Amino acid sequence: MGRLFIEDAKGEKVLICRGCRVDSASYDDIESKEFQGRYGRAYLFRKVVNIVIGSSEERILSSGFHVVNDIYCSSCMQLVGWRYERAEEESQKYKEGMFILEKERMEKKGG
Repeated sequence: MGRLFIEDAKGEKVLICRGCRVDSASYDDIESKEFQGRYGRAYLFRKVVNIVIGSSEERILSSGFHVVNDIYCSSCMQLVGWRYERAEEESQKYKEGMFILEKERMEKKGG
């Protein structure tokens, strides 16, 4: 098995995986804090690091029908959120390619 490549999130404040404490995203890359995840509040990001993207899945979310991929920490494989692959409604297309990180699965580091 190969070595695990871990990327540092850039910025003074960083969200890290609660399971293994590996960087997941920089606070500088938060697009919105007004999202709801499976486990409560969640953040919308344009860029995240150290994740593995799961297979495509159709889901009906509070904002409508979406095709999403669950995302997992690349270090400990804990489910940390999802990526919006496609949105059916025009008003939701801005989310395509963005990531949800579950606040419950994250901790703050720095700042």
